[in-house]
Amino acid sequence: MKKIILISMMILALSLVFVASGPAFAEQKLIKLSLAAMPEFETFFPWYAKQMGWDKEEGLDFNILYFESGMQELQALPAHQWQLGLCGGVPHIMGFLRYATPLFGLGDNESFCNSVFARPDSAVVKTKGAVKGFPKVYGKASDIKGKTFLVTTVSSAHYAMITYLKVFGLSDKDVVIKQMDQASIIAAFKAGIGDFACLWAPYSYKAFDNGWTEVGNVDSCGAAIPITFIGDKQFCEKNPEVVAKFLRVMFRGINKIADEGATEENTKLFQKMYKDWAGMEFSFSQAKKDIEFHPVYKLAEQLKLFDTSKGESSAQRWERSIAEFLHSNGRLTAEELAKVSRGDWITDKYLKMVKTPIPSYK
Repeated sequence: MKKIILISMMILALSLVFVASGPAFAEQKLIKLSLAAMPEFETFFPWYAKQMGWDKEEGLDFNILYFESGMQELQALPAHQWQLGLCGGVPHIMGFLRYATPLFGLGDNESFCNSVFARPDSAVVKTKGAVKGFPKVYGKASDIKGKTFLVTTVSSAHYAMITYLKVFGLSDKDVVIKQMDQASIIAAFKAGIGDFACLWAPYSYKAFDNGWTEVGNVDSCGAAIPITFIGDKQFCEKNPEVVAKFLRVMFRGINKIADEGATEENTKLFQKMYKDWAGMEFSFSQAKKDIEFHPVYKLAEQLKLFDTSKGESSAQRWERSIAEFLHSNGRLTAEELAKVSRGDWITDKYLKMVKTPIPSYK
């Protein structure tokens, strides 16, 4: 009887230890994941997931790192400062060429908010639709050649500049380029420096508020540019299930925006995200535009965009087109273009591993 009592007491004590330490054990099981992000639309997905605890529901613990540009993100990759992230389609090409970073999902389509701006008194603004097939694009080649463009090089805004110049049969060799970060472009252009400002969202909304004229964007110039989900190649290959869980968390946010759109609640959440995470003040109308100008793709849509059963996928074509523009402007060698164009770094492997169903909001 004494033995039975003693054993019972030991079992009870052990049970109390495990119950008391349960949260600690659960915390230890979380996989800490450093994410590369910029003060842009797509950062809403991991930021909101963190607020809602969606990352922890998947056994992850997000640490969202701030970078000013995609190239800054890539500069931090060799030191393994982050494992997964969100990156523009233009710098991702450089990431692939330098570090073999895979493209395994899409944050959004930012073709409508990567733009080239001119001041309203510019000669360029006097002419619209001069080139057949581009009715929304302002300017003439003679008004553009030799002018100064303020741009963050090797970025989505740089791609907007390249597509704009291509409409007129020009390249970046025909103009003067001043490399600046986005905030500096806003300040410099406001001070009268440069003839054109090349901006991505949300800085492009500030340009509209300043009364500057959008003379072209990626979409109006006949191209497309995605925000991509990017990763450290070694990490992704060793942890495919973690990448799939990360994607599932992202799709919960994507579904919210796809189903609800720019509601008052969502718009205020975007304002809060920019202020709390990026230290940027945005008006309600600016935050609303940010949602409206960024089409997103749910899982089923992305699987179609990555489908290679009939040849090159849409995702591969978009990146190849960007690479061709970079090559035509001397940014890529023929060998590098061929490497990008193979498209084997753009994969639906992890998309197919995402656990369904994913919560929707309809």
